[in-house]
Amino acid sequence: MPRVKRGTKRNDRRKKILKRASGYFLTKSKLYQAAQEAVERGLKFAYMGRRLKKRQFRSLWIVRIAAACKLNGTSYSQFINGLKKAGIELDRKVLADIAVHDAEGFTKLVEQAKAAKSAEDKKAAKAKAA
Repeated sequence: MPRVKRGTKRNDRRKKILKRASGYFLTKSKLYQAAQEAVERGLKFAYMGRRLKKRQFRSLWIVRIAAACKLNGTSYSQFINGLKKAGIELDRKVLADIAVHDAEGFTKLVEQAKAAKSAEDKKAAKAKAA
């Protein structure tokens, strides 16, 4: 069987890792093994960060919606429940944007949610009484 030296493949792989590690401190940007460990660790944090970003934005949107709801005299959970009962399907990103940039529009949404919730509550009371 012929001997395989892996010259260019090995060099290409090492160059790719060392290029990704440029700017790292001391040997992490110069020695292959240290650079490889640092790059893999960095990629792991980047992967987790991309998922954390989604959670953090969702919680930010919820905080903004809740603050706007308080200004309109309702709670976040009652508002979301009312929107579902009214059949208004806006996601939290859009609701937060409306709450920040269009206060009058958000007030109308709150009124619709309250109306749908009160109509549903009356319906439930009639069914319970009957």
